[in-house]
Amino acid sequence: MAGVTAETTSTRSQELIDLEERWGAPNYHPLPVVVERAEGVWLYDVDGNRYLDCLSAYSAVNQGHAHPRILQTMVEQAHRVTLTSRAFRNDQLPLFYQELATLCGMEMVLPMNTGAEAVETAIKAARRYGYELKGIEQDRAEIIVCENNFHGRTTTIVGFSSDEAYREGFGPFTPGFVTIPFGDIEALRSAINPNTCGFLFEPIQCEAGINIPADGYVREALELCRRENVLSIADEIQTGLGRTGKLFACDHEDSRPDLYVLGKALSGGFYPVSAVVGPRRVLELFRPGSHGSTYGGNPLGCAVARSALAVLQDEGLVKRSAELGEWLLGKLRDELHHPAIKDIRGRGMLIGIELDVPARPFCEALQERRVLCKETHDHVIRFAPPLVVEREDLEFAIEQVREVFATA
Repeated sequence: MAGVTAETTSTRSQELIDLEERWGAPNYHPLPVVVERAEGVWLYDVDGNRYLDCLSAYSAVNQGHAHPRILQTMVEQAHRVTLTSRAFRNDQLPLFYQELATLCGMEMVLPMNTGAEAVETAIKAARRYGYELKGIEQDRAEIIVCENNFHGRTTTIVGFSSDEAYREGFGPFTPGFVTIPFGDIEALRSAINPNTCGFLFEPIQCEAGINIPADGYVREALELCRRENVLSIADEIQTGLGRTGKLFACDHEDSRPDLYVLGKALSGGFYPVSAVVGPRRVLELFRPGSHGSTYGGNPLGCAVARSALAVLQDEGLVKRSAELGEWLLGKLRDELHHPAIKDIRGRGMLIGIELDVPARPFCEALQERRVLCKETHDHVIRFAPPLVVEREDLEFAIEQVREVFATA
């Protein structure tokens, strides 16, 4: 990109980058910034440079980095007990169940650790639902998914990805998945058949480039699933817990799926915590021995998640996301004018700038200006700062973005 040169890394940064590249598998392509600490919306590298975080660890730190309330909870719980496995009960798990289920308006919770684990859990729940409640013939259940989905990186999940880079070299893949275009209600209607047990979807496709379906799509899809006795499974791992200006992205259409799949901000970035939340009639189909995790539901994770949910509610972060996100989207649309920009879209504090050229050089240029964001799907710059961000911080970000495009 004209006018942009890569920032020269310090000796200390380069030493660490070299160590990482020598000893670590090359399955990521991060920006060349080496973070050593973070607070609120700010990241600090090993040389003391300060950067505005506009990625939020892919929406895992909606509550901001190192939130003092969540940190205090983590330290206090770590002094008491961190892990019991599910061989024994602990005093944090039932409270986590109650608080998360109540927040979601659901009846039961099944806790796991990572988002991909939670998606796998939802897949198992949908299949067991199909066999035990819908009466599908054994090993014939089908789950409908959408093109350009991103639900994780297990072999089952990448098997129904439409991105060849996620699939190459990892087959053979698990059968039982039917792919349809995202946002196409007629395609969903046509794909449903007597063997369909579930519809797994993202209300907004984040990794695919902040793809937002037409108004009414989510509501119509959930209504169709209910009529056809198909479980609707909303992957709100990135879009949930305030990111889009509602508690859940499905809330923009006043719709509730059968199952929520949650993760990332569920722990405020302190600890891997994920969960599937849904009705008793589905989640009670799991019985001892049918599913589990040594760390899933551990007392440390549960205590941290309870605190993270309390921060989200007590600090009004959902409303803050809606108000500041609307303002930020408007400012970007008003002030960014460049022939490479195809679209600027978003909802709440989840915004994408789509380009007709690669986005990586723009992200590298923004790093030079102390704003950290990341390209997604090659041609989209994603802006998703922590929900505790101040307007003056966003004004700083807008100024840097404007300058980068002005010199491009």
